[in-house]
Amino acid sequence: MTTGKARTQDFLARLPLFSGLSGPELDTLASGTVEVQIARGDMLFRRGEPCVGLHAVVYGQIKLMFVSPGGDEKVVRIIGPGDSFGEALMFMEKDYIVSAQALADTMLLHVGKDVVFSGIERQPGFARKMLASLSQRLHSLMGDVEAYSLRSGTQRVIGYLLKDQQCEDGHRFRLSTSKTVIASRLNLTPEHFSRILHDLAAHGLIEVNGREITIMNAARLRAYQD
Repeated sequence: MTTGKARTQDFLARLPLFSGLSGPELDTLASGTVEVQIARGDMLFRRGEPCVGLHAVVYGQIKLMFVSPGGDEKVVRIIGPGDSFGEALMFMEKDYIVSAQALADTMLLHVGKDVVFSGIERQPGFARKMLASLSQRLHSLMGDVEAYSLRSGTQRVIGYLLKDQQCEDGHRFRLSTSKTVIASRLNLTPEHFSRILHDLAAHGLIEVNGREITIMNAARLRAYQD
């Protein structure tokens, strides 16, 4: 029978951040890792709570968000399987600056900072992976700033719909979460987001059936985005 420790090690090995680590290295990492299961709608942590490690999503979905005193939220990131978060604050030993809520029943691994710091000291390859992860996060953030500053709402929505670069005519997919969450992530109101989808459908570029989207004319969509 698989033990909890072996199960955790197996999950860690499948995460991009920890791929390439040896069995003993994963075993050490697993010693400072705990599984966290959280139901849809529950909070993982709130702004101001201490960050004492990083989280990695095994399955499910987490949204990172700012919440105003009035209860309004702005979604910063949507985290899916294989993604990690919290590394930067862990290194800075700062409290969380956002809140995290489960968008679906979710299982995460929480890797304590002590075991991460120890692994970095012993393994240069592990340190490079951590740096690559943080650099990718910064690159993504810069892309978001560019999109919000220089692109119209329609261009942002098309960029989201065409994030799969292999997307072609007839490609059908389901929105990963609610339209309200996606709209917040794209810095749009839900009404504006829905209106843009309706306009794209009216021009024959997509078909919308609830959360199901079908790309009808990928070439025109890409031209619309430029």
